[in-house]
Amino acid sequence: MQKNTLRKLGAALLSSAVALSGIVASAPAQAAPKGKTIGIAYSLGGRDVPGFNQLAYIGVKPLLDKDKTLKLIESQDSPTATDDQRAERLRLMAKRGANPIVVVGFTYAAALTKVAKEYPKVQWGLVDEVVTAPNVQSIVFKEEEGSYLVGLAAAMKTKTGKIGFIGGVNTPLIKKFEAGFIAGAKAISPGIKIQSQYTSNFPDFSGFNDPAKGYEIAKGMFENGADVVYAAAGGTGTGLHKAASELKKWSIGVDADEATYPAHAAYKSTILTSMLKRVDLGTRAFVADAVAGKKTAGTKVWDFKAGGVGYTRTGGYLANDIAATINNYAKKIATGKVVVPTDPSKA
Repeated sequence: MQKNTLRKLGAALLSSAVALSGIVASAPAQAAPKGKTIGIAYSLGGRDVPGFNQLAYIGVKPLLDKDKTLKLIESQDSPTATDDQRAERLRLMAKRGANPIVVVGFTYAAALTKVAKEYPKVQWGLVDEVVTAPNVQSIVFKEEEGSYLVGLAAAMKTKTGKIGFIGGVNTPLIKKFEAGFIAGAKAISPGIKIQSQYTSNFPDFSGFNDPAKGYEIAKGMFENGADVVYAAAGGTGTGLHKAASELKKWSIGVDADEATYPAHAAYKSTILTSMLKRVDLGTRAFVADAVAGKKTAGTKVWDFKAGGVGYTRTGGYLANDIAATINNYAKKIATGKVVVPTDPSKA
């Protein structure tokens, strides 16, 4: 992807994030020691695929722009990689002098647990999973809170009283998205019917990048009466948007504002909203602290109150009264009056 496209996308992502609680979450691009190297180990898809991988890069890019002596090295996961292969990938980045290193995705958890001990002077930042070590910051999000907000939207927009959820891979992480979506929808309409289906089961990670399967599942849900479907499934979600566009239904994106993706230009009018997961803020804050010489170990939780999750109104498909209702619930989440479940069975 060209640099100007990334720059425009980054600007769109930053401007579209909704910090409804009035708290602006940001991390300044602080100066780093000359010649320092930053590493990013991407999950499946890499940085050129819009979503949380690309958001990790967008978060770090202001630091690179500010200090041209900073270097960046990158690596990418593969669908067939083993934990040992992921560990070796992280070792190679550390051997090349990268410090700090951002590790994107829970698939790296086992590998990082091992490698962090081998390289105790390297500051590691792991997105989406908790690894307890004196040199690891676990960068996690309350995806259930953002999913609750788009669940509210789905329940207020459906005309059939039926909606759907597509999960990429059946894991505890993606279950959080499902639980929040169900809880939000039921807050508006307790009797609403919700279809849920996962594209693949752990340890098969193909469900995060299977647009054809996403299309098939979404089409089935729409033909079964759903008129709004939310996908927390990475690239698989493109199939949802295609099906929604063909059948004149609503789709809901995830992680970033999917209506702004160049690849989704043909589907812009069908994307009702997107659940924002501000991986860019999390990675920027971690790297900024690390290059400034600050201690970074521990678990950093990016919830709604911190600006870590939210929703979009691109296209204007959520009327002011719907947005007002969502914002009212969001304030309750921020103050703790509404606690969003992480288990779909308790939603």
